Amino acid sequence: MLLAPCSLLPNATLQENIMSLTDAEKNRYARHFTLPEVGSEGQEKLKASSVLCIGTGGLGSPIALYLAAAGVGKIGLVDDDKVEASNLQRQIIHGESWIGKSKLDSAKSRLLETNPHIEVVTHHARFTAANAIEIAQDYDVIIDGTDNFPTRYLSNDVSFLLKKPNVYGSIFRFEGQMSVFAPHLGGPCYRCMLPEPPDPGSVPSCAEAGVLGVLPGIIGSLQAMEAIKLLLGAGKPPLGKLLHYDALNTEFRTFNLRKDPQCPLCGDNPTVTALIDYENFCGLTPPSTMTEITVTELRQKLDQGLDGILIDVRMQQEYDAARLEQSRHIPLPTIVNAASGLPKDQNLYIHCKGGVRSARACAQLADLGFTKLINIEGGLDAWREQIDPALPPA
Repeated sequence: MLLAPCSLLPNATLQENIMSLTDAEKNRYARHFTLPEVGSEGQEKLKASSVLCIGTGGLGSPIALYLAAAGVGKIGLVDDDKVEASNLQRQIIHGESWIGKSKLDSAKSRLLETNPHIEVVTHHARFTAANAIEIAQDYDVIIDGTDNFPTRYLSNDVSFLLKKPNVYGSIFRFEGQMSVFAPHLGGPCYRCMLPEPPDPGSVPSCAEAGVLGVLPGIIGSLQAMEAIKLLLGAGKPPLGKLLHYDALNTEFRTFNLRKDPQCPLCGDNPTVTALIDYENFCGLTPPSTMTEITVTELRQKLDQGLDGILIDVRMQQEYDAARLEQSRHIPLPTIVNAASGLPKDQNLYIHCKGGVRSARACAQLADLGFTKLINIEGGLDAWREQIDPALPPA
């Protein structure tokens, strides 16, 4: 089945945006020209097209690299993180010389080295409800390369509101999944598949559960393929289907997804008509009993004699690689079981890598009746940046 080109760009807009190829580009894309589904006209479509890639990590790396190599004319990147040594096992767009520097700058440099004939637009920010519409509105396709539920719901919702396809992917240990959510093309949205987010902390992150480095390369490449097909108007996208890959058993399975008439976003009687507070929707709003302090304030307290217990909730391998000597190690998945051994009448200073998992730990402890909870803003990343640059990355 061939999708009509107008499924993404109106015919008039498509004709206005078609860009002729230079001799250098014709030589570069020669293997595309022999494909009937691409040819010179398809390559010109790609040059006139744009894709927003949210995240330049494990999934975002192969996505962006293959979009650049294919000749997508404008690639937008959204990220606010820095390159760490632990990223390089899977985030192949970055290299050793970029450790400690901006992921966006690293990614842009690599993409333009891959293909100098494209435009790379960087958005140095977290993708949030406050900026999502402004960032995404100028792109033809939105690709979700993130690893957290608030951003997945946000990328889904902004794609629906802007009537743009959302190419979804996720990974976990040795398994991955991928789909295209596009109600305006007749398929379901992410909320049809997952109406409610899982309970906070119930799904471990890659840092907590681990991931084989090649897995995001496989899933991200599939996402890039679907984006290119959509831009070309070629083939059949997995609308209403979820592709699941089991690396250990070398199995691909496809599950049918139904467009839910009761969906609060794309259903018959929608209740979500604008972007919302996704942190709150996913249950990540800090508890009222939690306060936050900076790493500078924490250092002052440590120098004066900490009036409480400093708890590190990262995983064992992270703790072994780098830690604050005064900290007590209680990994986040064990925090509830360990709570009985913690005093409720003392301050609990909780930190992790960047402040997210420690906030989850505070929320779980708050549910158990702890009231003296203090989250360390920015975690060890901020400590390394502001206090001790010699602290090893982890």
